[in-house]
Amino acid sequence: MSQLNLTKIGRVAVPTDDSERSLQFYRDTLGFEVQADETFADGQMRWIEVTPAGGGTAIAIAPPPPGKPTAVETGIIIESKDIEADHATLKDAGIDVDPEIARYGPPVPPMFWFRDPSGNSLMIVEPLR
Repeated sequence: MSQLNLTKIGRVAVPTDDSERSLQFYRDTLGFEVQADETFADGQMRWIEVTPAGGGTAIAIAPPPPGKPTAVETGIIIESKDIEADHATLKDAGIDVDPEIARYGPPVPPMFWFRDPSGNSLMIVEPLR
């Protein structure tokens, strides 16, 4: 087999049923920066890419492929430097977050799940130092 030419994970697609509502959530609630916001399919669909402040792998917010759902388990894990504060902030903002931070002890970092407006699940962890 020939060697592949893969270089990085550039983006992860997250399906949405409401692009504007999802953009507001990722930009205004999570504080992500908009890297792209384009329409396609003759203006009928929208492709948005956001990243945490300072860069990293982008989350692409787009309509799901035909017949595919929103409200998926994304597998996206976002790192936090203060999980207690972030959990409280999201909870106070009325975001659908787990009621408690899970603490299993080393080597597993403290973590909690939250859901975006389309019901997609993402995780926040505070890496063990």
